[in-house]
Amino acid sequence: MKISTKGRYALRLMLDLALHSHGTAVPLRDVARRQEISDKYLEQIVTQLSRAGLVRSVRGAGGGYLLTREPDAYTVGEILRVLEGNLAPVSCADGANCCQRAGQCVTVEVWQEIQAAVAGVVDHRTLADLVRRHGEKCAGREQLPC
Repeated sequence: MKISTKGRYALRLMLDLALHSHGTAVPLRDVARRQEISDKYLEQIVTQLSRAGLVRSVRGAGGGYLLTREPDAYTVGEILRVLEGNLAPVSCADGANCCQRAGQCVTVEVWQEIQAAVAGVVDHRTLADLVRRHGEKCAGREQLPC
């Protein structure tokens, strides 16, 4: 399984909003500059995050984007699934789109274990955990990326 740039950048965008909003909207161009990601690419990503209700836009002077919840209310898995869809390594790992051999297939058990391991990481790590880790890794540094 490979996470696309959209999924990776969505996580960076959400982390940036958590770090820099302080109750005010964060302009997307500021996120793009700090994260070294194209404004246009971030617009595509933030549109999907907004449709999913993970962020909201504020228009006008002082506009930008805000998280809709506190960082501890988001999991990494929730954010990634908005951009990536199902994180299963193969379609039959989650019980959907199984072939006629599924009843006798022993390899499906491997795929299910991989899916469970991935979910065990991404569904138990929150955006707040990433904010804390960022603070630990970047203490004393003035700017992102660190």
